[in-house]
Amino acid sequence: MAFTFQINHDVQFNHDADLLAKAEANRPTLQHAVVKPQRLVKVVADDAAFNGFRAEPSDQDIQQLPSYLLKKDDKLVLDFGDHQVGHFAIDIDAVGSPMDAPLTLHLTFAETPAEIGVDAASYDGWLSSSWIAEETLHLDVLPTHLALPRRYAFRYVEIEVKDTSPKWQASFSNPAVTTSSAVKMSAVPAVKIDDPELKRIDEVSIKTLHDCMQDVFEDGPKRDRRLWLGDLRLQALANYATFNDATLVKRCLYLFGGMTATDGKIPANVFTSPKLTPDDTFMYDYGLFFISTLKDFNDQYHDQQVLTDLYPIAKKELTVALTQVNDQGLLVPNEDWPVFVDWSNDIDKTAAGQAILIYVLKQSVVLAQAMADPAAAKYEALVHTYTDAAIKTYYDADQGLFVSGPKREVNIASQVWMVLAHVLDDQANEALMTTAVAKLFPVTGIATPYMYHHIAAALFEAHHQADGIQLIKDYWGKMVSLGADTFFEAFEPEDLQFSPYGSPILNSYCHAWSCTPTYLIRKYVV
Repeated sequence: MAFTFQINHDVQFNHDADLLAKAEANRPTLQHAVVKPQRLVKVVADDAAFNGFRAEPSDQDIQQLPSYLLKKDDKLVLDFGDHQVGHFAIDIDAVGSPMDAPLTLHLTFAETPAEIGVDAASYDGWLSSSWIAEETLHLDVLPTHLALPRRYAFRYVEIEVKDTSPKWQASFSNPAVTTSSAVKMSAVPAVKIDDPELKRIDEVSIKTLHDCMQDVFEDGPKRDRRLWLGDLRLQALANYATFNDATLVKRCLYLFGGMTATDGKIPANVFTSPKLTPDDTFMYDYGLFFISTLKDFNDQYHDQQVLTDLYPIAKKELTVALTQVNDQGLLVPNEDWPVFVDWSNDIDKTAAGQAILIYVLKQSVVLAQAMADPAAAKYEALVHTYTDAAIKTYYDADQGLFVSGPKREVNIASQVWMVLAHVLDDQANEALMTTAVAKLFPVTGIATPYMYHHIAAALFEAHHQADGIQLIKDYWGKMVSLGADTFFEAFEPEDLQFSPYGSPILNSYCHAWSCTPTYLIRKYVV
């Protein structure tokens, strides 16, 4: 199950030097800390463990690490005790006879034990194997201080000696990671969460967000490391509830605003290295969420300069988005500019896309009013037109649910987005989610915390407090029970071996769009 990205290599982009200069002016000064491993562990196969492997304490003492001499095919695993993002370094020496051959060393960096337990050579998926977090090095002269130039995301590091020579062994000492993040964990104000399970979920959420806040809001520090607009919207909301860092959100908004297509579309993501480059991937809802992110930022900080700079970008995005609506006020799906909603291509997204458009139109009204733009009245009229069309076309009164597409499919995404857009009144929203919980729960076939966030938010918005809390516990709490230090890119509680890439070694286990329980808990629960 995977979403098919539409790529247009012929698209032309504007580069607004002024906006990009403001993005650069808001580049964060990264915070660093040196973290050392807490223990040595063994990774063992276990069918009952997440992805079939677990870490158990080794009988070796981390304090005695330099005394453990490794020869050909020997290995040991460092456990840093928590998820880390940064640069790894270690001292290596040769012990025995003079060094008569190079040391061949293989390092594996793992967010979970399975990334060490699964043989990387077995991977045959569609995503590039170059993302596998490993290094093979040949060291001609020891002793040396090995400091890897590449940044890694991990909790565990396996050190494997591929070969020395029969005459000497390798000794390792002083392993450490110099971590990086745009923020400090200590910046988060404490809140009283009485439920211990929710408290732990909140802690893991904050750690997830922290490790994804780098030079930009990355989607995941292990893989992609890119600024995605849908992820940014959710990260920003979680950030407001925790670190409350305005600078990084501002930087990211200016990056998207400064690199739009010539027709006004905003790309789904941008690259920031080696140079600023907009990706030639566009998604209808992600583009619209630039408007949402700008509106949320304005609600939080009331920064008139940012609003003045970026409102024209938001308005142009909406203008081009409205070209996809027919005379009946209905969004017409376009394969060249698809609605994402969730990774799954197995659900019809027409009704959800309509609701997202209404959701963003309402936010556009607020922004237009803040800018004294006469277009506010036009947007408000369109909200009513599109809302009436949505109810007339997609609401099935007999079922008490929204349907979607020519087959009148009933799916959870349609109900959730209609609730979030407040297409119905509050009483009808509550009834809608009551029916959805009765008929569509437990949720299956949804693999992303991105969609689960919106399901939980809709439950809270529709006054289903207990159901919202239970969903957080059933989904994110399940990850915690499986040992999560940070929350995953993809997770199906009904299929603990699920990977969108065909192997757990390519999965990202610290991912931006999974960090939102801290926002949900702080907004709706405490």
